[in-house]
Amino acid sequence: MTDMQGPGAGALTLPEELLLLALDPVRGRPMSNPKYLRYGLAGAVLADLEAAGRITVERGDRISVTNPLLTGEPVLDGALAALPDPGKSRSASVKAHRWVRTAARPVQELCLHRLEGRGAVRRETRRALGLFPYARFPVGTVDLSGPARARFRSAIDARLPDRRGRLLAAYASATDLDTKLLPGGAFRSQRRDLKRLIKQEWTANAAHHAVQMEKNSASS
Repeated sequence: MTDMQGPGAGALTLPEELLLLALDPVRGRPMSNPKYLRYGLAGAVLADLEAAGRITVERGDRISVTNPLLTGEPVLDGALAALPDPGKSRSASVKAHRWVRTAARPVQELCLHRLEGRGAVRRETRRALGLFPYARFPVGTVDLSGPARARFRSAIDARLPDRRGRLLAAYASATDLDTKLLPGGAFRSQRRDLKRLIKQEWTANAAHHAVQMEKNSASS
């Protein structure tokens, strides 16, 4: 799965691409549970920070910042600033699934703002029952959603040959988005395979843990 270039911008971050996969391009609303999606976005930004050499995970699921220098990518730098400052404590760390839960909404806003700047989505403010404001994000002047879905499906058909594709697939499964992207009985075996990916990637497992906590609290 190749990176997608935005107009006048760098490659899409993992959480940006996940958000493009999750938003209905016409209705501008998440196709899966919005809270679950936000946890997936927070998990995805951790993967990008790890790849950029800014964080590490230790003792199972504790995140530590190893390099606080900014990356120049607004989504990553916003998330990096929300992690414990290593300069304040030698043992500064946070459990991955806890950070995912607390940072989920800010990470989503960072991604939406970045995608708006790329022209990939446009913000529309509506009112439910004529009273309660909410925002929708249908596809913008630059269609990055269609190519993102095409790359995802091609990666699935090719059995996820690269790590970026495997990560996106793991987040899709962890957030229940897989049933929307790969619907019906024809993709049952693929969805089963994606569930196994969750345990292989600690960032996806953190998102999955946060989703399960949300489900448990809703059912109690």
